[in-house]
Amino acid sequence: MRAGVISVQGAAPEHVMALQDAMARMGMHGEVAAVRRPEQLASLSCVIIPGGESTTISKLLLRLGLHEPLVRMGEEGVPILGTCAGCVLLAREGDGEVDRTGTALLDLMDMKVDRNAFGRQRESFEAPLDIKGLDGSFPGVFIRGPVIERTWGRCEALSSHDGRIVMARQDNLLATSFHPELSRDTRVHEMLLRML
Repeated sequence: MRAGVISVQGAAPEHVMALQDAMARMGMHGEVAAVRRPEQLASLSCVIIPGGESTTISKLLLRLGLHEPLVRMGEEGVPILGTCAGCVLLAREGDGEVDRTGTALLDLMDMKVDRNAFGRQRESFEAPLDIKGLDGSFPGVFIRGPVIERTWGRCEALSSHDGRIVMARQDNLLATSFHPELSRDTRVHEMLLRML
């Protein structure tokens, strides 16, 4: 088993460590690779698109030839987790800021996102979240996080905070407004690995 973390910008190293910890807890054997080139995607069992700055990540995905292969992987059933900026990129619809900046969405999940809905960096916070399928609360770390404004089709809300959707799943795709890699709780990463 080989997992990959898109490592062009953002919180990639933390996701690598979280995946390694999740594999260890699940008794899985495999490798976690930092991905920067399209040929590295070919052998992946699952992939994470981390948080960071969604416009920058989208431009780098296009420039490095990663955008179209990621779309194909999502359509072919490869498990993908997008966190924060990655959540924005997985969506079919963005907000006015996504349009204004020319952010190229992957157009994979039946959801609309509002970028930076939780405010600026200084307004970051942590909150316990109830996530469908997990026992006990999960420590949600929000840093300039997006909100999933609505879902449709096969996209299902898995968690909300203050009445706003912060996690969704559609078949092989998971999206979170928060940063699971910044907590010591690996259960969201384990959800991704269980999709394999």
